[in-house]
Amino acid sequence: MQKDFHYYATYCAAFLAGYSHTEAQELCYAAQFVDCCSRTLLTRVGGPKAAVTTQLQLELADVRIDPTGLQDVTRIWSSFHFLPYNLNARKKKKCGRRYLNKYRLICGPNGDLLVDTVKLARGGGIQAAGIAMHVLADTWAHRYFAGTPSFVINNAGYFRDADTGERIRFNHNPKSGDDVGEGKFTNSVFQTHENNIMNLGHGRAGHLPDYSFMRYRFLPAWAEFEEVTKDNPAEYYQAFTQMIYAMKYLRGEYADFERDTYDTECAAPYKEEIMAILSKRQADADEDWKAFGEKLSGEQIEEFDESRYEEEYIAAEGECRDDTYLGRFFLAAMNQKSMVTSKIFNTGNLLAGVSIDYGQKGFRGMRDFRKLVEAQKRKEADHERI
Repeated sequence: MQKDFHYYATYCAAFLAGYSHTEAQELCYAAQFVDCCSRTLLTRVGGPKAAVTTQLQLELADVRIDPTGLQDVTRIWSSFHFLPYNLNARKKKKCGRRYLNKYRLICGPNGDLLVDTVKLARGGGIQAAGIAMHVLADTWAHRYFAGTPSFVINNAGYFRDADTGERIRFNHNPKSGDDVGEGKFTNSVFQTHENNIMNLGHGRAGHLPDYSFMRYRFLPAWAEFEEVTKDNPAEYYQAFTQMIYAMKYLRGEYADFERDTYDTECAAPYKEEIMAILSKRQADADEDWKAFGEKLSGEQIEEFDESRYEEEYIAAEGECRDDTYLGRFFLAAMNQKSMVTSKIFNTGNLLAGVSIDYGQKGFRGMRDFRKLVEAQKRKEADHERI
């Protein structure tokens, strides 16, 4: 998904879920910031490197495809953008363990890890809620692809427009961009090397999964090139209504969060307007979602500014940094990544690296995660005093 959904549509869902304008503004900022928190940014502000939630194209170009480099990529993209649907999935046809481990990282909505993600965010503050909403939304947009470089999983072919039946054609020049009006799109270069970075996520599908208006059919490698249909307008609406339900849970309106549950009743008065935005053929729907959100709240939604909270974080010292907006985001990001990595590792899958019990074996060089544990201990101590 793009900023139009992660920022403006998330604001709309948050406001409908009962958050105030100010709270919804801060929450949707965190949701969009997941696409900004790169190592380059963390270096600039002096943040913990383990809090990285995305990688810039230039950073990906320098990625090593040895086991350590691939594990780092997988931790980032599987934790925040391609949340695995079923870590214990089985293939109908017999396959080897290496293939099965990658197959189990295929993203999809309403899996166990989604439930874990939303429940983890409860009580974690606005930043944790925003991160969880980014992850939730991406389970719908990025389904059928995995957050690890893999030719045998992520390669795909013969894309067709589901409405017109016409074949969708791609070029590989990122500078040319997409022309949605003319139906011209870009995607990653075909590479048969299994672990080439071009085979990460939905690179072979270009930005088709990120456009809410797209309805397309394609032949994914993991499905033995049998046709799969993706209906983005319908699925983005499901994502929107699921976010409303999830955020009501995060606010304490529900005692438990259940999979495959949507607050369609809350969205019903606006369904026609929302579907019109989702179905409109345009490169981004920022203005439409912004107008809708401002009509809902009667307040002006600020434009997204990646550097908005940087000065506050840089100026803070010591433990005070953890109490800034970015400090709380970084801790929530490390918490989410730690949870997902641990879940993957506990199934015997090493693609996202090793999860270590720090209580028994220490941190083993994971200095940034010591910050996460110490912050949690301070939070528990403060709760006991209250």
